[in-house]
Amino acid sequence: MKVDDFAGGSAVSAMATTAKGEGERSMTGKKGRDSTMIEDQEALDLAADWADISQGLKKDLGPQLHAQWIKPIQLGSFCKETGTLDLFLPTEFSANWVADRFADRLSLAWKIARSEVRQVRITVHPRRRSMPELRVGGEAPIAPRAPVHAAPAMLDSALSGLDPSLTFAEFVSGSANVLAVNAAQRMAAVETPQFSPLYLKGSTGQGKTHLLHAIGHAFAANKPGARIFYCSAERFMIEFVQAMRSNEMIEFKARLRGFDMLLVDDIQFIIGKASTQEEFLHTIDALMSAGKRLVVAADRAPQALDGVEQRLLSRLSMGLVADIQPADIELRRKILEHRLGRFGNTQVPADVIEFLARTINRNVRELVGGLNKLIAYAQLTGQPVSLQLAEEQLTDILSANRRRITIDEIQRTVCQFYRVDRTEMASKRRARAVVRPRQVAMYLAKVLTPRSYPEIGRKFGGRDHSTVIHAVRLIEELRTRDADMDGDVRTLLRQLED
Repeated sequence: MKVDDFAGGSAVSAMATTAKGEGERSMTGKKGRDSTMIEDQEALDLAADWADISQGLKKDLGPQLHAQWIKPIQLGSFCKETGTLDLFLPTEFSANWVADRFADRLSLAWKIARSEVRQVRITVHPRRRSMPELRVGGEAPIAPRAPVHAAPAMLDSALSGLDPSLTFAEFVSGSANVLAVNAAQRMAAVETPQFSPLYLKGSTGQGKTHLLHAIGHAFAANKPGARIFYCSAERFMIEFVQAMRSNEMIEFKARLRGFDMLLVDDIQFIIGKASTQEEFLHTIDALMSAGKRLVVAADRAPQALDGVEQRLLSRLSMGLVADIQPADIELRRKILEHRLGRFGNTQVPADVIEFLARTINRNVRELVGGLNKLIAYAQLTGQPVSLQLAEEQLTDILSANRRRITIDEIQRTVCQFYRVDRTEMASKRRARAVVRPRQVAMYLAKVLTPRSYPEIGRKFGGRDHSTVIHAVRLIEELRTRDADMDGDVRTLLRQLED
């Protein structure tokens, strides 16, 4: 029964005849409908709880692990007598994997959401999914050759395709990633690249996955009908093991080697899996021999992949290893300014962009996430985006990225820059030559440290917090209309953050 049908069902019951026999049947029917309504409402409540739990796990585990293991989970039935909730996954392998690694976390999350849940049971879905039609490169569906019971989940990734938002047009390049971007564009061009495979190396959140998807999109546009497959190395390993267990290795190899381009992410996760490494090695050989294109990405260089067979290391190293360096301050500014284009008329002051670009420096993913969170909060609450709002709402991200710069270090650097005595930071003198450096130091203390206004005031001769607030706002305003002041602050920021 649909939720929309509930009101209609009640109305029909209310119109029942008053005759005894008819009344009894009506009451029985109403109880049945009421029971169904209760069951439906309980199902809706369970689904709402699962949506909240799933979102929490996405934040904890990250989008990649969540999409791979948590998102495929389907809600089963809940037994009130035993307090057992069933969670289903499409394959025995995925059910065992989730049960081994996430059972405790899922159980705790459900017990917090619903006190009546005493046990979470993770099993394979009683009706396994049939194999979906496989679409590659815009071609017509290819009928599955393997038996329905095999249902390799690897085909789901091909069916869902590449992320449409991760294109070259949306990738911001700079000196830190120019080699990788140029190599990626060559790999996606119509002409056969001079190197193969392409190995993208970079730390977490620097754009490796974005480039992999961008290569796939560009290659599909340049070669209509091309067969392109993207997966993580971990996914490759899982599908390999599943195919081996279900005696479908011939089909697995044939389909994998039938692609024109293979894009493999997080190759470091293939470490230590001897049989999977062997198959991956054979796949690389087959693709390269056939003139196909291979792009892999990892968080370390091939030589730093511990536990990888020497022959595989040799194959991975024989093409081009393109390093993606951490984004420098200029690239971080460009990324933020590019991202602002998605938010229409939302106004973000220049000092906020500068603050985010300087403070969130660990990886690009955190940088973009911080901007998204800040603007979303401002739009939902109706507040203007400001430096103060950024500090209040991005506390966790900022504290994780900030180098531990002290107020003493700031005062020392400012005094050296303006050539004033260190004692002036706490003195009561109000000469302009002393007041302005002191105000700059207060501003930098607020921007570069997690200290509150009262704490900063105490470090400047026991001044009131309102004095610090005035100084911070004054320097913010001066930076927008005084190029010399803005230049001084930029220079001091570079000195303090180097």
